[in-house]
Amino acid sequence: MKNIRMIAKQRAAVLLMAGLAVMFMGSNARGEDKLEKAIFAGGCFWCMEPPFEKIDGVTEVVAGYMGGGTKTPSYEDVSTGATGHREVVQVTYDPSKAKYEELLDIFWRNIDPTDREGQFSDKGSQYRTAIFYNNDDQKRLAEKSKKDLERSGKFDRPITTEILKASEFYKAEDYHQDYYKRSPVQYDRYKSGSGREGYLKKTWGGGRKEELKKRLTPLQYKVTQECGTEKPFENEYWNNEREGIYVDIVSGEPLFSSTDKFKSNSGWPSFTKPLERGNITEKEDKSLFEARTEVRSKRADSHLGHVFEDGPEPTGLRYCINSSSLRFVPKEKLEEEGYGKYKPLFENK
Repeated sequence: MKNIRMIAKQRAAVLLMAGLAVMFMGSNARGEDKLEKAIFAGGCFWCMEPPFEKIDGVTEVVAGYMGGGTKTPSYEDVSTGATGHREVVQVTYDPSKAKYEELLDIFWRNIDPTDREGQFSDKGSQYRTAIFYNNDDQKRLAEKSKKDLERSGKFDRPITTEILKASEFYKAEDYHQDYYKRSPVQYDRYKSGSGREGYLKKTWGGGRKEELKKRLTPLQYKVTQECGTEKPFENEYWNNEREGIYVDIVSGEPLFSSTDKFKSNSGWPSFTKPLERGNITEKEDKSLFEARTEVRSKRADSHLGHVFEDGPEPTGLRYCINSSSLRFVPKEKLEEEGYGKYKPLFENK
């Protein structure tokens, strides 16, 4: 009897370990399922790998080819410009850590989006820029980011980067992968000699600070970048009653909705909750005599305002936000400006 009990215990232990193994494998599979892919054509793929590999949440960047009709093309095939392929990088990322919008920002900041013929010293269809989208959401965000760039006035020539549906991706030869790591001297010489490095320094060299000073009003800059506060009752949206959403003035990321806006009598726009919780960060602010909770945008890291626990139901919160941190998009322009997914908020009302 004793031996039977022992065998039963051993069998139970084996079954338990097997079950745990299955659960572990399943969790890994589910983790892999959460990863997404983004594809960008930015000219020479050697120069497009490094910017993305620095981003937290990016798990892999692979150089390759996309867009042509030839099956399994080689570098020699693509370099003729006859196959229709472009040099691209395929970025695998965890969307809970790295947002697609962030990858789009990195892409724009590492190319010349006004060059119709290629990129810098590399001319030909294989070097033309493009964003290859994998789904409707990526398409929407890519089109919106392009419109935002055009609207910004950053460039005095048309943005010619195309937004195309992704086709089959072909991995480039091994000697092209992580070229900047394996041959740093040659890579640096190429990036400088091609004109890319000089262009990027000239275009973005003043840094984000100088760029924003040109793009924002003095008050918008003071509020978003220096944690300033505008005057109550003397700002654009404190009494705005139109239906629509409020986005970050710097990045365009959706922040609040008029459906959650209420009259707080504070003199600033007030909301019971964010429109997209993932686009908001909160941190302790001890700049005054008492501790407060500062509210910032996730992607642009703009100072927005503060959140207080004296709001109405259902949250009991009051997000007190500076108008200068926001741009209002009325409901009738949501589709036009790339925010069509929020239209249902205002239907049947």
